[in-house]
Amino acid sequence: MAQRNRAMSPATVAVLRAITEGSSYGFDVMDSTSLPSGTVYPILSRMEKRGLVVSRWQNPESEREAGRPPRRYYTLTHEGRAALAHAMERFRTLGQPLTTSS
Repeated sequence: MAQRNRAMSPATVAVLRAITEGSSYGFDVMDSTSLPSGTVYPILSRMEKRGLVVSRWQNPESEREAGRPPRRYYTLTHEGRAALAHAMERFRTLGQPLTTSS
């Protein structure tokens, strides 16, 4: 529970929002947020360690057939959704705009 109350940066909120809005893998999150990989992937890693997102690898065979490397797909957990809602409310209360671009 204390994990959820930890303050999130606008970039972290943007990444979590992107996942809830349908961006489910790293490059997709980067496209929807306009954040660089050096920002997105560390955020995803931290959020997974905190239990706010879970990930799964796409089937390597089907990805190979599609002609691309396997993708790692991310989903918010119940705790992640609660933390995102808390962070968005915090930003609203502070009067800070939340954008999905840097």
